[in-house]
Amino acid sequence: MTIHTTVEANERVYPGPKVPAVAICLDGCEPEYLDVAIAKGLMPTLKRMREEGTDKLAHSVIPSFTNPNNLSIATGRPPIVHGICGNYLIDPDSGEEVMMNDVRFLRAPTVFSKFYDAGARLAVVTAKDKLRALLGAGLKFNEGRAICFSSEKSDQATLAENGIDNAAKWLGMDVPEVYSAELSEFVFAAGVKLLKEFKPDVMYLSTTDYIQHKFAPDQKGALDFYAMFDKYLSELDELGAAIVVTADHGMKPKHLADGSPAVVYVQDLMDEWLGEGNARVILPITDPYVVHHGALGSFATAYLPEGADRDDIIAKLRSTDGITHVLTKEEAIRDFELPGDRIGDIVMVSGENICIGTSEDRHDLAALKEPLRSHGGLTEQVVPFIVNRKIALPDAPDLRNFDAFFYATTAAAL
Repeated sequence: MTIHTTVEANERVYPGPKVPAVAICLDGCEPEYLDVAIAKGLMPTLKRMREEGTDKLAHSVIPSFTNPNNLSIATGRPPIVHGICGNYLIDPDSGEEVMMNDVRFLRAPTVFSKFYDAGARLAVVTAKDKLRALLGAGLKFNEGRAICFSSEKSDQATLAENGIDNAAKWLGMDVPEVYSAELSEFVFAAGVKLLKEFKPDVMYLSTTDYIQHKFAPDQKGALDFYAMFDKYLSELDELGAAIVVTADHGMKPKHLADGSPAVVYVQDLMDEWLGEGNARVILPITDPYVVHHGALGSFATAYLPEGADRDDIIAKLRSTDGITHVLTKEEAIRDFELPGDRIGDIVMVSGENICIGTSEDRHDLAALKEPLRSHGGLTEQVVPFIVNRKIALPDAPDLRNFDAFFYATTAAAL
């Protein structure tokens, strides 16, 4: 099967560099994963890229979750601009708790749509379908210049909605199990084939962090994953693309010595302080993939009842073991660049080895088979930023993961 395109689309003038610009978001890629895999000789391509190209660390946006950071990379802007400040929120229009994966929540155009409008060819492949519609916003799939699909629903891709029919059949791979390394491998394999056949000017590849939630950097599952990635990275590099490798967030162990999750259940505290159900604690990490994290991460926001003493609640939270930062809404807007209408009255962050939960009885942790590893806070903000070209980059915190396409296209012009 071939990708449908047209001579007219191929001949449209794109004013940018002819070398493809590729950004790869390794979901949950704590920098230690790369350090360990390289030290064990499992990533020769990335090792060479670090030595011959540019190797830096960058900062993700806070909360250090998937949706806010992928959309920051896709727009080149923080959440206060694009509006996606979590995987999950209270919709200010309805008051309902909903997933933030609908295009209506996006407040800024993506760089993909801007490149597309300039005449470029675009390819976007994401592991989980929850991001696909947001990343594809503004693209037109009836002109033969844009493809956007997920591994998770690759067999359901259509020309009208994704720019390609049945991407799984096209790639010659079965649709992967969502809780697997293969879900990400599908992304890499598709990226290589797209670069060869579709020849995009700009391409984004975004993976899932199932492996990073499940395995520490020195464990076999993680080492196998990064060895697999390096082989596809080698192919992308050999095809001449200018590549930026970064991540949406890091990953840290969040469990006790016996392997049970280390959690501060803040809704239970709020019920004790303000009466049952009077405050609402929202965990923006919440998504359908409970095997990954059980909806436990290191960032939360809380809506307080009218008349509540916010300063008193903040003081109590700051004295709670495991909570490292408590900000007012105004401080969170300023310090974390979050949209004020999509966060509560206070924002809280927990430490490196502990998570924030709602009420203990609301979390189904039965699916967690390994000691919990998760993210969301400041301790998971540092991510890799590696370019396969020698290029001048600032240091973190000035260098952000959402600078990926700026520097990928800069490198492509060298």
